[in-house]
Amino acid sequence: MTAFEELSKAREKRAKTIAKAKGIENALHSGALPQYIDTTLSEVIVLGLLRQNVTRFLCVLGHGSTEVGEVLRVYERAGVLRTHNVRHEGEAAHAAAALRWVTGEKAAVVCSIGPGPFHAMAASIVAASDGLGVWFLLGDETTHDEGPNMQQIPKHQQGTLLQLGNTLGTAYCLHTPEAVSAALRKGWATVDHPHRAGPFYLLMPLNTQPCQLSRFNLDELPCGTPPRLGPAVDDGAYGEAAAAILGAKRVVVKVGGGARNAGPDLEAFLDLADAVAVTSPLVSGVIPVNHPRNMTVGGSKGSLSGNYAMEEAELLVAIGTRAVCQSDCSRTGYPKVKGVININADMEDALHYNHTIALVGDAALTLDRLNSVLRKFPRKVRQESAWFKACNAKRAEWNAFKEERYRTPVLHDPVWDGEVLTQPAIIKTVTDWARKKNAVCFFDAGDVQANGFQIVEDEKLGQTFTETGASYMGFAVSALLSTALTAKPFYGVALSGDGSFTMQPQILIDGVMHGATGCIVLLDNRRMGAITGLQYAQFNAEYATSDSVEVDYVAWAKSVKGVAAFSGGRTVEELIAALEKARAHTGLSLIHVPVYFGPDPLGGMGVFGRWNVGNWCESVQNLRHEIGL
Repeated sequence: MTAFEELSKAREKRAKTIAKAKGIENALHSGALPQYIDTTLSEVIVLGLLRQNVTRFLCVLGHGSTEVGEVLRVYERAGVLRTHNVRHEGEAAHAAAALRWVTGEKAAVVCSIGPGPFHAMAASIVAASDGLGVWFLLGDETTHDEGPNMQQIPKHQQGTLLQLGNTLGTAYCLHTPEAVSAALRKGWATVDHPHRAGPFYLLMPLNTQPCQLSRFNLDELPCGTPPRLGPAVDDGAYGEAAAAILGAKRVVVKVGGGARNAGPDLEAFLDLADAVAVTSPLVSGVIPVNHPRNMTVGGSKGSLSGNYAMEEAELLVAIGTRAVCQSDCSRTGYPKVKGVININADMEDALHYNHTIALVGDAALTLDRLNSVLRKFPRKVRQESAWFKACNAKRAEWNAFKEERYRTPVLHDPVWDGEVLTQPAIIKTVTDWARKKNAVCFFDAGDVQANGFQIVEDEKLGQTFTETGASYMGFAVSALLSTALTAKPFYGVALSGDGSFTMQPQILIDGVMHGATGCIVLLDNRRMGAITGLQYAQFNAEYATSDSVEVDYVAWAKSVKGVAAFSGGRTVEELIAALEKARAHTGLSLIHVPVYFGPDPLGGMGVFGRWNVGNWCESVQNLRHEIGL
């Protein structure tokens, strides 16, 4: 028997042992799996990920990942893990991010060398921007430097992919096989970071993957969960913050992604501080949409009520937010604010604004402690304060603004040569339907996304996922693949524009192959509507953002056996009927809906904020420096 055959036989035995023990931890603790084993680097990587509860692998295998692929084959055959071969690395990255976001389950993306890692890294900006832990196993150039490897970065320089990975996030190259435990520990700390998780790029040189490791100690493989931060340390900051809050008449709370777990504490704080909340799209539902202190989304594409609260506030309480340009109108969103209380687990984010009382710690625990301090002061909640009344009046105005658009669901469109549904009507219909069906909605980038986060009416977290961190076209349709990966089944609805869908159409094939359950609602306005609208707003002309090619998306979808496809029609009633048909289908479906685009204000939700882009830059930048926040 050759050395390779002996290793293969031992590998198969280990896989069966782990399967029989119902997990690697049980196998180790019972002694069924020995502590020291003779193995290869690739098998240790897989065993290390199993010990971190990574059992789903999304693969586009190539010559840069054949050895890892063989290990996955053996362990999947034993029933220890599942692999899903897909048709694009970007799709794999999006699906893994969506899985972590919706269910908390982890996955690894496995790529070859060259173009594959580049595709995956580009899409990993979603995980990086939205704080989602995802593993990336990427093939890399050989370590003996015998000459350029096919598909490596064509440059006579060592470690170029490692440099790229450490620019985008955190990376480690397994140049030395014996360093695998250190690599897995660094990945564990990144992917499972309790406050700022992100992608981890584990680079696997072609020639070190099959390297043999003698008497490798499995107890070196990291496991468990990194600890969360506690509440911010009280060095007098809580008292200072409470005094600022109690002395302010107009308090606005900006709620970012870091406040996902702070809902109950946030609601209590809003009453104690007589404050109103302005939410980011990432936390739709962190407090119910109809909470009297919820002014909904704010920013360059915010709501009337959200932007009013930002414009008129004198004190800002920022919770778990990175203050992205669109979120705070390129740092001009709070022109009257004179002081900031910033609660964040990241020091730099906590100190983003001038005149800040920084409380660095877990958002929920810090809010709870701040609430305790506020409760010590003999002060009644000012439910009928002038600030509360003014904000509620603006919220009522925003509600009426939306209802006016819902009452006019169709408009004449020259491209479609007749009346078609508007984006507000479609998004309202689909998201209302999804909540009734307990379905999860994903929004793709562009006009669909921007209108969407102004419209959604979530009562709790987890009903809508809007990828505004990277605003990556094709995320939503790819996210539907997560329905096939999870051990916690759910039905997904991807609201996508025609441009975003054609970025990642392979979901039609991979969704059927792996058993995705969900529906793509394709809003077709034959253009990049968000950018066309921006061009008109800035230059009163459009350029290179529309197309003249008519596509039969229903026929395209039907060409993939197993996909159900329907026309969404041109009325709300027809769209609801199509949604019901799609839900009755057991797998993946697509609904094509022609969409209005044009100058009629009833065709969209409008823009109420500022943004440092195009010919607006000078005025926005001047205002930012004038405010000085």
